[in-house]
Amino acid sequence: MAPIKQQASVVGENGTAVLAEVDVPKLGPGQILVKVVAAAQNPSDWKAAQSITAHGATIGLDYAGIVEEIGSDVPAGVRYLGEKVCGFVRGAAGAHGAFAEYLVASAQYATIPIPNGWSFEDAAQIGVAAFTTVQAMTESLTDLPTPLAPATTPTPLLVYGGSSSVGFYTIQWAKLAGLHVIATASKHNHDILKRYGADEVYDYRDPDVGAKIRAATQGRLRHAVDTISEAQSPRIVSEALSEEGGTVAQILRYDSPRPGVEVKFSLAYYFLGQDMVGKYVIKATPETRANSIKQGKLLSDILALGKIRPMPTLIFPKGLASVQEGFEFMKAGKVSGQKITYRIADTPGLKA
Repeated sequence: MAPIKQQASVVGENGTAVLAEVDVPKLGPGQILVKVVAAAQNPSDWKAAQSITAHGATIGLDYAGIVEEIGSDVPAGVRYLGEKVCGFVRGAAGAHGAFAEYLVASAQYATIPIPNGWSFEDAAQIGVAAFTTVQAMTESLTDLPTPLAPATTPTPLLVYGGSSSVGFYTIQWAKLAGLHVIATASKHNHDILKRYGADEVYDYRDPDVGAKIRAATQGRLRHAVDTISEAQSPRIVSEALSEEGGTVAQILRYDSPRPGVEVKFSLAYYFLGQDMVGKYVIKATPETRANSIKQGKLLSDILALGKIRPMPTLIFPKGLASVQEGFEFMKAGKVSGQKITYRIADTPGLKA
C-alpha cells in the first residue's frame, strides 16, 4: 500500500528543482501506480521547469519502477502487480512527474515492460528516447525497414547528434534494420558510437562535414534523423543529403532548409494518449491511442531481441536531491554520450 505523502523534485518559484514533500498522486481509470526505482533526465526537464509559471509541479519524464496498484478500466492482462515497467509521463505539468517516489502512468500508453537483463537504472532511459526513435524511424521515415524485417541492401542513413540519447537508440535500431549508419558527434565519442553500430562517424564541428558526408555517400543519402534540430544541424543535414533532397525526421520544428528536403516532426508526447494544450497542441483520438499501443508493442518486441544496449549512465549520488545539480551540469553542456540518472533510494533521509 502506497503512503499518502512522498518526496519529489518539484519546480521552485524561480524555476529550479527543489526537493519537497507532496501528496502521492491519485490513481485514475486506465492508470497504474508505479513505485519509481530510477529516473533519467532529459533536456526538456530543465527547460520545462524554467517555463512553468506555477511552481510545485513534479518534474521528470523518464522512469523505471514496479507496478504497485492498478486502476479501474485497465484491460485484463495488460499489467500485473509487481511488474517491472518503464516509460515516460508528462513532467512539470502537475503531480505526475517521474522525479518522485511514486508516479501515476497510463497502463497502456508509453508504458512497456522492462526488457530482460536491463537494470532499473538502464531501463529508466528507455522512455522518451526510444519512443522518439520508433516515431522517427517508422512514422517520419516511412519507407525504411525495421529490425524485425531488416534490409538486405544497406541504404544510407544520417544520424545527426549520434551521442544524444535518441542518437544512441537510432544508431542501434538502424544497424539492426540493415542500414548503413552515418553519425555525427564530437571526436571523443566516435569510438563508442562505432561500438554501438555506426559505420562512419564525422565531427560535427568540421566546417565541411556536410559536403564530406555527401561525397562519401556519392550523393545517395536521402534519409536523416536530426536529434539536435537547432543551431547548425539543419544546414549540415541539408548539405549532406543528395542534390535531389530527402526526408529529415526532426525532434524540434524548423522549416525545410532547401527545396527538395522534407522535414517531419517527431514528438513522443503523441504516445501518451492524452490531450495537450501549451507549446504543443495534441488531440488524442481512438486512432492515436491505438497507434501508441501498436508502437509500444513494436518497441518491446525489438528490445526483446536482446540486441539493443542502453547508453552509458551517469548516476548522480543523492537521488532526487541531485536534480538541480543535474540540471546545471546539463545546461553547462557537460553531458556527452551519457544519460544522467537518479536512483530514488539514494535520496538522503528517504524512508525505506
